[in-house]
Amino acid sequence: MSSNWNWEIENEEFLQKTIKRAKEKNIILPTFNQLKHPETIPAEIQEKLKEVDLQEVNPLNLFRINWQNDPGNGGINGINFLEIPKEITGVKARIIGLVGKFFPTGAHKVGATYGCLAPYLVTGKFNPEYHKAVWPSTGNYCRGGAFNSALLDVHAVAILPEEMSQERFDWLRNIGAEVYATPGCESNVKEIYDKCHELEAESDEYLIFNQFDQFGNAIWHYEITGNAIETLFNQIKEGKQRLSAYVSATGSAGTIAAGDYLRKVNPEIKVVASEALQCPTLLMNGFGGHRIEGIGDKHVPWIHNVKNTNAVTAIDDEDPLRVLRLFNEPEGHKFLINELGVDKDLVSKLPYLGISSASNLLSAIKTAKFFEMNENDVIFTVFTDSAEMYLSRLDEMNRDWGAYSERQAAIDWNSVVKKQSIDYYKELTYYDKKAIHNLKYFTWVEQQGKEVEELNAQWYDENYWEERFSIVPVWDKLIEEFNEKVKSS
Repeated sequence: MSSNWNWEIENEEFLQKTIKRAKEKNIILPTFNQLKHPETIPAEIQEKLKEVDLQEVNPLNLFRINWQNDPGNGGINGINFLEIPKEITGVKARIIGLVGKFFPTGAHKVGATYGCLAPYLVTGKFNPEYHKAVWPSTGNYCRGGAFNSALLDVHAVAILPEEMSQERFDWLRNIGAEVYATPGCESNVKEIYDKCHELEAESDEYLIFNQFDQFGNAIWHYEITGNAIETLFNQIKEGKQRLSAYVSATGSAGTIAAGDYLRKVNPEIKVVASEALQCPTLLMNGFGGHRIEGIGDKHVPWIHNVKNTNAVTAIDDEDPLRVLRLFNEPEGHKFLINELGVDKDLVSKLPYLGISSASNLLSAIKTAKFFEMNENDVIFTVFTDSAEMYLSRLDEMNRDWGAYSERQAAIDWNSVVKKQSIDYYKELTYYDKKAIHNLKYFTWVEQQGKEVEELNAQWYDENYWEERFSIVPVWDKLIEEFNEKVKSS
């Protein structure tokens, strides 16, 4: 039996304080449907957005938490995506990634944080005059949380591993977040949880929005990212082409939830989870540290519907770093244009891909090879953030590995991209999936206090996931009622 999944007004006093705050700050909350279909955003708001910088701390930027922001005029103008041509990928299947660079903060995680925070605001679960919004993260999630908190005038607390890129820490402090750096790297998620428990024990003013167990994260991607991929596929498909695969790093298991939506579009789709070879938790119950920033691991997120995952693959963490150089260094661009014949305009857009985006691309190439896909197969993935987040990493590689050259570009393309193989790739059987699902017990029931009954419901109750992914109309009604109260107060 699934756990209770009712969303009603929890605290009227908190709700009234939030309405008062929204009135004072001229805050109107977008509905999930508006973010799913941004063309439905009121015309006057769309016009005002053209005068607001994408990164400005302005409540209107809440309406930019969608995949269709025009980087040119600031309006709404089609889905942002980039198709990586076969001259680069070396496979026949089309590989297309949604581009996260043109979200506020420069990363798509801002959507997940809105999916978590908005329902709390409109149901009175959050008191903006008292609570501090805590965003435990391995990177971009706490950026998105801090940004949305600033837009909504909410005190933000960011928790992330100390080995994350300096750009992240600088950005968080500049926006006014309270920042805690926990021991370790990407893989040290438990240390983040420990810090959350420490803060909770210190004061009940800390309200934890844990991306790994907050269903708003997965729901936002199910509804908005899933629909964006379906819409884009219908726009770009040719002839007999089919929506064959969706590839996503597991991370918090928010982005991969778009695969649950896409399963309804094509029941035969392959939903592929990707992780770092240095920490192959899903692939072989492994552990370790790695350098693919943006992927938290050594556990299975509570919000991951493992039953909907068809395959798991792992990427050596050095490979995305080498792709980052290939796609960003001038000598890499020269090689791609002069030796591979890649269009110059497309090459100029390759910096749209950050480290985890490059990992997603390599996982898509593996998928095309493993399932022997051809010209009629279209693989979608997500380019979560851009190289702008990792300029310090490029500097570090130039310092440690030497200046980049066309010769090194040729080596990197041949050995990392062209020869990406199907090793460390596993198609999951029913019991493979169940074995991964069972790993949740040790993190979530033993350590984090979840109920084993709900863990079993996630696997056995056919309604469990549907109940969660169908909540959006309820949330949207609450958002609309909240906005009306703000206007009339």
